Amino acid sequence: MSRSKSRLSKHITWRRVARWCAFAVLFVLVAPVPIIIGLSVVQPPFTAVMVQQTVSRLFNGTRPVWPKHSAVSRDKISPNLRRAVLASEDDRFYLHNGIDFVEIDNALERRRRGGRLRGASTLTQQVAKNLFLWNGRSYVRKGLELYITLWLELILSKERILDIYLNLAEWGPSIYGAEAAARAHYGKSAATLSRDESARLAAILPSPRRWPPNGSVATRRAVTILDRMQYAAPKEEPKTASTSRSPSRRPQTTPTR
Repeated sequence: MSRSKSRLSKHITWRRVARWCAFAVLFVLVAPVPIIIGLSVVQPPFTAVMVQQTVSRLFNGTRPVWPKHSAVSRDKISPNLRRAVLASEDDRFYLHNGIDFVEIDNALERRRRGGRLRGASTLTQQVAKNLFLWNGRSYVRKGLELYITLWLELILSKERILDIYLNLAEWGPSIYGAEAAARAHYGKSAATLSRDESARLAAILPSPRRWPPNGSVATRRAVTILDRMQYAAPKEEPKTASTSRSPSRRPQTTPTR
């Protein structure tokens, strides 16, 4: 009799564990959705990555603990910066649904030819990671990133996703958002950034803690970005390679994402 009760108790315990695990998975999958719906009208005041770095700075005794960050509306960010960021990070932004299979294929082809494998994360994927996840590389994080990316693309407009990115991207040690970046690096508002300043800020996005806007790496990358800024970010696939410049290449770099 006691053995039967023991087996029954273990069975109930495992059922409870399985139930709680199912609830946890369901929560993780559903929780981002209402938040993303809110993002259509509200600019998030902070991100998961900002919180992670704040905790790190707190334990390391680094000051300031909380990063410089000022969210501003779309009309207070220079169109130069919007175009420069797309030219640097995701020039096919309007052509994909959050996952750029063309860019992934290009990255794999360069690897097959002996080149260095570099990231092919889209702007939307970067927003998903910065808002909800953490820095680092793992299959779990990447899977969650792709899942959240699909929801972002389904619920928000492309321009809104770009707004969020510009207000939350890291542009230097403890510097987040276009307004804070413009003030910190150029002593002016984000609305008044020139083409060259915008290109230099966009150039440091892959490694903002190591590359200053006026450094050699940013200077070299800015040349390519300025060249791409001469035309609008494409919103439809080119019909032939001979009639349109290919939008799929990004300025060469070694990204940290």
